[in-house]
Amino acid sequence: MSLTPQADQDTPADQAGRHSGGGRRGGRGTDSRRRRRRVLRWSATVLAVVILGTAGAGYLYYQHLNGNLKKDDLNIGDAKDRAAETEANAAGQTPLNILLIGSDARDSKENQKLGGAKETFGGTPLADVQMLLHISADRTNMSVVSMPRDTLVDIPTCTDPDSGDVYKAATREMTNQTLGRGGPGCTVATWEKLTDIHIDHFMMIDFSGVVSMADAIGGVPVCVNANIHSKDSRGHGSGLKLEKGTTYVKGEQALQWLRTRYGFEDGSDLARAKAQHMYMNSMVRELRKNAKLSNPGKLRALAEAATKALTVDPGLGTVAKLYDLAGELKKVPTSRITMTTMPNTYDTIQTGRVVPTEDATQLFRLVRDDIALDGKDKKKATEEKPSTDPAAADGEIAVQVQNGTRTDSLAPVSGRATTVSGLLVSKGFTQAVADGSATPVAEKTLVRYPSADLEGDAQRVAKALGIPASAVKKSTDVSGVTLVIGADWREGTAYKAPKQDDKTPDTAEALNASDTKACMKVDPDFTWS
Repeated sequence: MSLTPQADQDTPADQAGRHSGGGRRGGRGTDSRRRRRRVLRWSATVLAVVILGTAGAGYLYYQHLNGNLKKDDLNIGDAKDRAAETEANAAGQTPLNILLIGSDARDSKENQKLGGAKETFGGTPLADVQMLLHISADRTNMSVVSMPRDTLVDIPTCTDPDSGDVYKAATREMTNQTLGRGGPGCTVATWEKLTDIHIDHFMMIDFSGVVSMADAIGGVPVCVNANIHSKDSRGHGSGLKLEKGTTYVKGEQALQWLRTRYGFEDGSDLARAKAQHMYMNSMVRELRKNAKLSNPGKLRALAEAATKALTVDPGLGTVAKLYDLAGELKKVPTSRITMTTMPNTYDTIQTGRVVPTEDATQLFRLVRDDIALDGKDKKKATEEKPSTDPAAADGEIAVQVQNGTRTDSLAPVSGRATTVSGLLVSKGFTQAVADGSATPVAEKTLVRYPSADLEGDAQRVAKALGIPASAVKKSTDVSGVTLVIGADWREGTAYKAPKQDDKTPDTAEALNASDTKACMKVDPDFTWS
């Protein structure tokens, strides 16, 4: 039996949206773009699951696996677009943010056999799979946020670390174009610019090893609520054919599941992402419970396939480092892993493209603030974060006050920085002054500080004004303790901290990894009897 599954064919919207992106390997013509197969979004899924599930396994001893790993720079964007490093919690623990990238590169015989589309061989790869993996600081929970490949984003200036080529910043480009602008470091830079989440590592994978990895664990259980055959009279579909209920898929059938769009729900790429989330969750459970993984030979085959397909940043550039990361990931119970898709809506200008919504901003904030997406966090927002640096006396703390009250619809409040700096002086902060040289825009009031030795001073200023500790942020954009008055404090001398809704938006379609009853809905036009 052939291991080359039939890929879903492009819709007219897909065809219209393919771009001939510039890149290190050259662009693709219009005809080839129209014919190219759908990328395997599952590639990042497989990678994540391997890392999640094999902690404690014996592949650390296979030192030759280090040679399989390929490495690339973590972030190749402008320094000004970098998100601030994630701060430690009260216990000194730090979250981990890892961007999982799936490339559609046809740069090897294995990838070409699985991907087909000969006219795309050697073309510029696309980052058609993008998932942000967030492991909480206390390692009690994990969140995964998928970004649809068709999302329109602003891409920062990126510099190819190998050739030195500079790719100018671009606006409203598809996020999958980032990989062709200097490598995975540009995809990382784009995520940081969009989300303001500091990314610690990336892992990029192609799809050549997925068959052997799925086979190594004996298959992955998936569920459909009706008989499905992903094939219509026009040739659309992956060829997936399953009976109603749960089936263990592996090899070609696993690939078909992960590529299927036609036949699942509304036939959109978003429905395919949901099916991939179900697959990832099932594979996590299988890897964690499957006794076969105690077999060194099968573990070795799985590890060989995974490392040969991996490109990582230097911080994860050895099997030992991946093993250590796996140990951290293994601490998270399966029941505390939450899969989500970035909330989005269809763009009003470019057909078939999507843009982030306000709910996406909410989801990014939850991840950025290390708030569990399953809603099971212990209450901690009201606790004051201790500082390693004691605060100076109030009268010795220099504070610059900036007016950031301007919004998209409202002009800044005149004299606001002067009013609040006067309030600080009346409270004993005699070195507080209004700074009219900067006019930031801030939705919410913040206290910023540039270095650890001023953290205690910044926290003291915030406490004196009733500003929550969560609004005290380290920033290299300021030279001293700086109070930025946001649009939430346009009047009065008493700051009222807004109540934050820490609930995961319904539009993120959260799926828990322990949910064994999840089942894909089948489009009635793709059923059989």
